[in-house]
Amino acid sequence: MMLLERIQKDMIEAMKAKDQARLNAIRMIKSALKKREVDSMKALDAAAEIQVLNMLMNQRKDAAELYRKGGRPELAEKEEAELKLIESYMPTAPSEEQLEQAIAAAIAETGVTSVKQMGSVMKTVQSKLAGLRIDGKLLSEKVRARLS
Repeated sequence: MMLLERIQKDMIEAMKAKDQARLNAIRMIKSALKKREVDSMKALDAAAEIQVLNMLMNQRKDAAELYRKGGRPELAEKEEAELKLIESYMPTAPSEEQLEQAIAAAIAETGVTSVKQMGSVMKTVQSKLAGLRIDGKLLSEKVRARLS
């Protein structure tokens, strides 16, 4: 519940500052978290919160890209501002070195030698780096490169 409390506090600050854009983005984050909490019928743990925030970040990235392609830079900038706000609630990302070490350890631990078994390496790396923000696409590319 630590994240929802922080979001509530930030929402109050945005209201007091009359920062409508920030307030709307914070409400959207809170709404998504609450919806997931209600759907699962239990309090969210840190991993579930990160999952929701990752989903919101991916939505913002995709929307910004589509707006840029559609010639609507003002809407793309709005989406990118929301993306930055969402990122501020995310845990830190692992360093390049930490990521490489985790991949090497996971490959050694699982004994995987082919790209076909990449899923078990991915799962092991994600468990080793639990609590950190991991870009699945980047991780997939690095594991694939290491195994091929």
